[in-house]
Amino acid sequence: MIHLVMKLNALLFLLAGVLSPAAVKAQLKIGFYNKTCPTAEQIVQQTVAAAFRNNSQVAPGLIRMSFHDCFVRGCDGSVLIDSTSNNTAEKDAPPNNPSLHGFEVIDAAKAAVEAKCPNIVSCADIIAFAARDSINLSGNFSYNVPAGRRDGRISTAAEANANLPSPLSNATKLINAFAAKNLTADDMVTLSGAHTIGVSHCSSFTNRLYNFSSTSQTDPTLSLAYARLLQSVCPANSSASANTTVFMDLITPTKLDNAYYVGLQLSLGLFTSDQALLTQANLSAAVKENARDPGGWENRFKTAMVKMGSIQVLTGTQGEIRKNCRVINSGSLESPLEVFDNVHGEEFLREEIELDNQINSRANEKLASHFCAHHIYIKLCRQLALISELKCILPEPFP
Repeated sequence: MIHLVMKLNALLFLLAGVLSPAAVKAQLKIGFYNKTCPTAEQIVQQTVAAAFRNNSQVAPGLIRMSFHDCFVRGCDGSVLIDSTSNNTAEKDAPPNNPSLHGFEVIDAAKAAVEAKCPNIVSCADIIAFAARDSINLSGNFSYNVPAGRRDGRISTAAEANANLPSPLSNATKLINAFAAKNLTADDMVTLSGAHTIGVSHCSSFTNRLYNFSSTSQTDPTLSLAYARLLQSVCPANSSASANTTVFMDLITPTKLDNAYYVGLQLSLGLFTSDQALLTQANLSAAVKENARDPGGWENRFKTAMVKMGSIQVLTGTQGEIRKNCRVINSGSLESPLEVFDNVHGEEFLREEIELDNQINSRANEKLASHFCAHHIYIKLCRQLALISELKCILPEPFP
């Protein structure tokens, strides 16, 4: 009996070492595919770059996808799994649907990688590579991505709802949500800088525009001129604004930089969760530092992305390497991805992007005359001297 207890204790000790966060993190390494699929990162980069040339909004979509994947069950590619008749997956949870996009880019990258190196590169790693490449394309800075993640086999909408911070969150809720993933308050402020690019649906911020409180129609922490502009684009109780989107950053809406923090200090944060970063002294100090030092923020952002990318990763023999990022292997039927080659994958991507651009073009034509004619917007930009040459900034709707 004593020997059995000793063996069990030894086994538990070994398991603790194998499964500890530090041990798992150590199994991720830069250049993980150097021998098994040496062109993997290059293939992903080329696919993302091709998509970006056609539609720059794929960049914020892929960066956000990395965050939404890692915060639910860890960075395991579970956000890519499609729903089935008996399970609603993460991608169809309200925090992801209809706002999360870029899935077709991951599909194309996976198809191209599979054509070169079958059953080697995980969907989880492709997300991490694609996010890094999107940061480089939109912000002109890059970093090495430790790889070796395996793909998860579980994806539920309920877990997405429970783990993803809401745009309505206050500072305490944000800090707690990040702490649950072993990320600090500083990490949270740093990663929030990703809101400097991309778009948002009206439903994520109209709580600040109408009937905010018994004493104020709008959120008093939001610039009044900016609030009026947003009200003109997102009318109250209007079904027309259901699919309308606006840029999350008024200053440099298509460039990944530290302008987000400059905007926060001018009361131009779009979400409650954005402006919440000024409600606690330590968070506010980090905002001011990031606004002051763009290079420092870039370095912190790179470090935080790598740290986030190690959350609860599956490594070694855990999980699987999905053949089709949308379907777990045991449940997979023949997939278009399995018969694609590199050229066909790129052709599929071009067709999807062309369709998106046609949709966006028609939507923008309807909004342009109203949006550009808004004198409050023009006055605001001139007063703040945020742009040297005034241009009409149109929202880019996504389904």
